Amino acid sequence: MPKNKKLISIVIPCFNEEENIERTYGAVKKVVDSLGTYDFEIIFVDNGSEDASAKVMEKIARRDPTVRAVLLTRNFGPESSGLAGLEYATGDAAILMAADMQDPPELIPDYLHKWEEGYDLVLGQIISTNDNRLLLGLRRQFYKILHRIAYIDIPINVSGFGLIDKKVLQVILAMPERSRFYRGLLAWTGFKRALIPYKRGERKYGRSSYRSIFSYIRHAEKGLFAFSTLPLDIITYVGLFLILFAILITLAFVIIFYTHGNPITGSATLFLGMMFFGGIQILAMSIVGKYVAIIFEETKNRPHFLVKKVINERH
Repeated sequence: MPKNKKLISIVIPCFNEEENIERTYGAVKKVVDSLGTYDFEIIFVDNGSEDASAKVMEKIARRDPTVRAVLLTRNFGPESSGLAGLEYATGDAAILMAADMQDPPELIPDYLHKWEEGYDLVLGQIISTNDNRLLLGLRRQFYKILHRIAYIDIPINVSGFGLIDKKVLQVILAMPERSRFYRGLLAWTGFKRALIPYKRGERKYGRSSYRSIFSYIRHAEKGLFAFSTLPLDIITYVGLFLILFAILITLAFVIIFYTHGNPITGSATLFLGMMFFGGIQILAMSIVGKYVAIIFEETKNRPHFLVKKVINERH
């Protein structure tokens, strides 16, 4: 009796990728068709695209029964679109990759090989890329800092291109939190992982959803505040330092008063002191506010995404 093949789900979130979807599908299909020891399903997720991305993936899904198209009602963000695809994945493992042709499908066999060796997580690690050098440098520095200050071991320069075993996926999907930083969540699970270094290709068509430095800053904030309490610790240490500093200054003023017979005066000194301590207070309040905002989002308990339509839905 022939042994049942393992099913692998290829999840591809898309936002304004009408020029890349057909190319990505062709490249992925070529690779998976050469791997006869597995069965595959390809899941495209349209994250409320403003172009014809939804129509392109619908067209593919209608001619290929192994392809599923999940259309969201609007843009819920890159993390939510990836989650949507993973929720619809039915395979023994899921491979998450971008639709911009920057993640090479040719690495899929390498991911599967590591998975068969017993690794529950196989993550791509970017060693070089043709992206904007300034943004790339900032991205690398962020992950280095996060790697040092996070209370879990988050690998440096990992991308969203990775394989997740079914048991890990079940853990990720069961997590109730709304604000998600997947690289951190995958590291938090503690499952056995392997890293595959690769060169990220050049985007030839379309534009990245991370179009400015502010997009990267928002993404960095999510990772920093979700997996590190260092900002709050810094506030505590700064507060203690300022209290000690104020006590020392007060003692110095008292000594000067009793030794010289006149008090310290100066509106400029007072003004600068008020500006300094006022700035510290505003900074402290903003950092605390970030954590409060995360708690506020968690209490809303809204769904991560809403689905408008599914082509080739499996029951």
